[in-house]
Amino acid sequence: MTNDIHTEFVEANGLRFETDMCGEGEKLALLLHGFPESKFSWRHQLPVFAERGYTAWAPNLRGYGQSSRPLGKENYTLDHLTDDVAGLIDAARARGVTGPVTLVAHDWGGAIAWQFVLQKKRPLERFIVMNLPHPALFIKGARTWQQMKKSWYILFFQIPWLPEKVTLANRARAIGEAFSGMAIDKSRFPAEVTEHYRQNALIPGAMTAMMNYYRANFSGGAPAEWTDPPMVDVPTLMIWGEADTALGKELTYGTDKLVTDFTLRYLPEVSHWVQQEAPEKVNAMIAAWLEGKPVPEAGEIEATRAA
Repeated sequence: MTNDIHTEFVEANGLRFETDMCGEGEKLALLLHGFPESKFSWRHQLPVFAERGYTAWAPNLRGYGQSSRPLGKENYTLDHLTDDVAGLIDAARARGVTGPVTLVAHDWGGAIAWQFVLQKKRPLERFIVMNLPHPALFIKGARTWQQMKKSWYILFFQIPWLPEKVTLANRARAIGEAFSGMAIDKSRFPAEVTEHYRQNALIPGAMTAMMNYYRANFSGGAPAEWTDPPMVDVPTLMIWGEADTALGKELTYGTDKLVTDFTLRYLPEVSHWVQQEAPEKVNAMIAAWLEGKPVPEAGEIEATRAA
């Protein structure tokens, strides 16, 4: 058994997903990236799952990288995106990964994952979400001026072609700066890391596909599961970088009223790009939670290292 990361293509839900894989365990960990990221964003976490008996998959979501890129914003609605998740789980089952499933998600991957959890499309043993709030709390928070100022880009992305032109200018410089500019610890995003995301965005058609996530899901009404959510009964770990300039910490308040088994850990002085900017702390929290141990606070991890 190896914990090295390798890439394969997986057929699921009628599409082809470019997927980073690690581990050969019976349990499945499926890791969903955000915008404007890729499967690469989970490079620090895949081995954590593999070491604990998981087959860990981090796919490029539809439209990203070398995954299938359907044309038209109608192909990027949440229904399609959650069907992709179900299809990937089914594909893992077909490959002999028969154990329980842990869904792991960040940012846009988190929105997809919350919807998947709320719809109960497939049984899950665990759910880990980073810097994406419960949809009901997002809707409530989005009405505040405080959050509206942070979410201006969602409205900008609704405009045809102009957002692509702006973000792709100067070899997608804006994409690279989204990481290095927002990060607190900028050493985590050297040129070779931001270059990966710039190149990803420069693939013909990719930026429009990425924008279509916003265009397909923010132009109409919210799903019923967001406005009148059922109680989430999947044990859930939320890890939140407090220095997130896109989503306020206050959006996490009240999640414990919507999830029966909920653990929340904050990371001070860590940005929206939490699993890439603070992988050691994130991994320590994930490992403890998976092993049934008390999940350390950020300060406890620092104290342990200092000792």
